[in-house]
Amino acid sequence: MSEALDIANRLFHEAGGLDPVVAARHLDTALEGADDGELFLEYRESESISLDDGRIRAASFDTRRGFGLRAVLGAASYYAHAGELSDEALARAAATIKAAKAVEQHMTAGGPAASRGALYGGLNPLAEMPFATRAALLQEIDAYTRAADSRVKQVMANISGEWQVVEILRGDGSRVADLRPLVRLNVSVVLEENGRRESGSHGGGGRTTYAPLIEPAYWQSAVQEALRQAKVNLESVAAPAGEMPVVLGAGWPGILLHEAIGHGLEGDFNRKQTSAFAGLMGSRIAAKGITVVDDGTIPDRRGSLTIDDEGTPTSRTTLIEDGILVGFLQDRQNARLMNMRATGNGRRQSYAHAPMPRMTNTIMLGGDSTAEEMIKSVKRGLYAVNFAGGQVDITSGKFVFSASEAYLIEDGKVTAPVKGATLIGNGPDALTKVEMLGSDSVLDPGVGTCGKNGQGVPVGVGQPTMKISGLTVGGTAA
Repeated sequence: MSEALDIANRLFHEAGGLDPVVAARHLDTALEGADDGELFLEYRESESISLDDGRIRAASFDTRRGFGLRAVLGAASYYAHAGELSDEALARAAATIKAAKAVEQHMTAGGPAASRGALYGGLNPLAEMPFATRAALLQEIDAYTRAADSRVKQVMANISGEWQVVEILRGDGSRVADLRPLVRLNVSVVLEENGRRESGSHGGGGRTTYAPLIEPAYWQSAVQEALRQAKVNLESVAAPAGEMPVVLGAGWPGILLHEAIGHGLEGDFNRKQTSAFAGLMGSRIAAKGITVVDDGTIPDRRGSLTIDDEGTPTSRTTLIEDGILVGFLQDRQNARLMNMRATGNGRRQSYAHAPMPRMTNTIMLGGDSTAEEMIKSVKRGLYAVNFAGGQVDITSGKFVFSASEAYLIEDGKVTAPVKGATLIGNGPDALTKVEMLGSDSVLDPGVGTCGKNGQGVPVGVGQPTMKISGLTVGGTAA
């Protein structure tokens, strides 16, 4: 028996009081006549510690345990959940689902494919070191930041972690489990000079223990990057407005790819014909040279999973290949209804939520240009290095993103930093306007959380530096 299944046994069946034989019987009751479904068991420990102005302002710790029971019949999904692990609670859930669905005999989907080895360690980060050690680290970050620059007026730091244990039982008798650590460190600073205040922030993390985050080289580099951004913002001028070429930086700017393109390639939006990409499989939707993948198999990354929340091993799924739409992200239900393969992208926030198609680590692969070549090719434009957030309409593909760090490009050179720049465009249209791709494709440092239908899950993004021939820039310059 694997380590994950052994721990799941102890948490859910021995200590949790849920008889696995009885659980399987209730699952059979709920899935009678259904196409698919599963029993999802979850145990989660999570904590967060926040420092502000030299003091620990907030500290939280939470433990949750519960189950989600789902039956899928055609396009309908019947879901019941409880924060109580008991035969009685599961029996009530199974009876509710059985009463709710019209029982029709359908072909039941097969069980999940055999899982690979774990993509991350199974150690519990919260049990790794005393709480006082993490609190002391935040105090050390505060002192180091203030000593680094006399203009520092405020320091905010947060360290958080969780350990999630999941077990998934299916109607065919298959049973898989996963141990999922997740940690994150974030530092924000405010600098003041000549009466002007500006901020900067940086963070990172992944599916590891706290050990990498508490290394001085790691957190000190996070502090220096936050300070650098704040210093840049102190020198910023009002952003221009109008249509112009835009050069996007490598790494975190891939959040624009995630929002403006990635969501539109999720199976449910395409099955329901609500995506701007619906009906375009096999068509050219992007400039030649653009290849986009969603890869949930990268070890230790924030968006990676050994298995998804339906028990399917994650995969590296090519979505766009040399500009051609070749794939969608699928959970089991939408894959079956679209006569496609499940890609291991069925994800849920917790036992209280039903799974749906979600991204893992969404990445645009690199080309053969350099950032210097792209900048040199622009007479007047914008170089956007970091983003704060944005909004996207999945049906139309229209997006608005605010840049937290951007610079003017004038006569082929990066000049003044600008403040208040927003990028406005249409995802499918922007893909066709990519003129140059860098060879520097990298992933973000591990800070992404994706929201969809009220559920948040950790994700990763990545891209190379790239030049888009024209986007509308909303600015504040007179």
